[in-house]
Amino acid sequence: MSHSPLHPLGPRARVLLSSVFGPYARNDEFGSRAINPMELYHNQVTREQGPYSLRIFHRSWGIMFIQANLDNPCTVLDFPTREKFVEELARHKYDVVGISSIIVNIGKVREMCRLVRETLPKAAIVVGGHVAAIPGLEYMIDADHIVKGEGVRWMRSYLGQNPEAPLRHPPISSGFGHRFMGLKMPANLGSTAATIIPSVGCPLGCNFCTTSAFFGGKGKFQNFLDTGEEIFHVMEDAEKKLGHKSFFMMDENFLLHRPRALDLLECMRQAGKSWEMYVFSSANAIRKYTMEELVQLGVTWVWMGLESPQSGYAKLSGADTLSLVRELRAHGIRVLGSTIVGMEHHTPDNIAEEIDYACAHETDFHQFMLYTPLPGTPLNAQLAQEGKLLPDVDLADVHGQDKFNWKHPFISREDSKRFLDWAFKRDFELNGPSLYRICRTTLEGIKRYRDYPDLRVRERLEREAKNLRLQYSALLWAMEKHLEKTNHAAVEKVAALRKEIARECGALRSRLASWSLGPVMLWTTWREQRRLARGITYEPKTFIERANWGEA
Repeated sequence: MSHSPLHPLGPRARVLLSSVFGPYARNDEFGSRAINPMELYHNQVTREQGPYSLRIFHRSWGIMFIQANLDNPCTVLDFPTREKFVEELARHKYDVVGISSIIVNIGKVREMCRLVRETLPKAAIVVGGHVAAIPGLEYMIDADHIVKGEGVRWMRSYLGQNPEAPLRHPPISSGFGHRFMGLKMPANLGSTAATIIPSVGCPLGCNFCTTSAFFGGKGKFQNFLDTGEEIFHVMEDAEKKLGHKSFFMMDENFLLHRPRALDLLECMRQAGKSWEMYVFSSANAIRKYTMEELVQLGVTWVWMGLESPQSGYAKLSGADTLSLVRELRAHGIRVLGSTIVGMEHHTPDNIAEEIDYACAHETDFHQFMLYTPLPGTPLNAQLAQEGKLLPDVDLADVHGQDKFNWKHPFISREDSKRFLDWAFKRDFELNGPSLYRICRTTLEGIKRYRDYPDLRVRERLEREAKNLRLQYSALLWAMEKHLEKTNHAAVEKVAALRKEIARECGALRSRLASWSLGPVMLWTTWREQRRLARGITYEPKTFIERANWGEA
């Protein structure tokens, strides 16, 4: 890796920033895998929920962030085809081509570097993203610079700009292409939240965490937004430009920084902002707040690591996660729990019990991942030293959603997949569709806080009540009919919830939505089930966004 290079054209260089090319959700010679689609939820959370799986794509936020902080003529090419990538290279004669990727897509990075050399032999190639964590990457691909860690300051320096200039946070919609129960959301409703990136890295530094390792390891993180007031202004700007009142805080442990969060809350109070937030947080960080503080802050969704009761991770120290999840849900805060399958103490005799323990949390969503030593992590270094890494596993298959890439003391590689698949199925069997669960939790919050003295909270809950009595009432009606022949116990729970929503949120509109939109959603659910049985997959659309292009 070059530490202080300088491109000869500096701020005049034309820059292309690209994600790796598609298609993604299929097996190909470049390393794409059908088991590892470009859909976070369907890949890692709801993949065994059939037509109830939440289908959504997320943009490549890193290259969008870099583009917003460069003065150069710069294009972001997100989710291109291989052909579109070559066409863009040839048409605009770029001087710098930046390629962002995760580890599993190294084969595509290698091919894109080859295509750049073939099409634009004088262009400089910069490779970043988590793929840069692979030891010896410089010998695997033909790139000029490999950038590990935060890329804005590096690119500014490389292009002759002040790396310490104030950062500009771009307005980013958190997702697109939403589809549930076979119903595709209209384009203008395709994203309901803006992404805010206050920092990168994580102070806790679990040994398996590639994000923590990538940004410097345990205790290391880099703030983009130091204060709650700075975060507030970025949120306010995103609300004006995108129209969202919901925000996904892309921060590995947002609630760990309590003074910053309370500073943000005070700004929201003074401005009368009725916003909601989706956050990552550890169990011990959540316990720094009262439930009312979280509700006032607008926290309606928490992604929380549950891992294993015997894991010993600091973020779980002293935490009774079962009672914590119950308490969060009772206050209307939806929880996405994350559990690791195949830790070193797991055996064929105890793993079912641990998976059942995870499912007993009754989280609204549940992510299961194999214990995976990804390149660059302390866990990878440890297992490499112990001679436990399997030598013949393609990097394209090292992602935690298929099979082990290491020799487990008790569980075979083939059994690792069997236990992982069973975990997803078991959660669905015991707890029902996640779409049902989030309705259940949302209603709990409405019942508890509908008369809360803070007007901002009441406004937010009225928006949620409107969603429940309209589209979610129709969704539950269709779910009830669809499950009649396969899961009678689930049908009874869904029907009871739908009737309670009608009582609490408005019976007339709830019934009208059920009777009018419900049959449509039932039809789309059956259609989606048939499509999935035929092996249909979904791919993200291509984005081309140009900045400072008038000067190119």
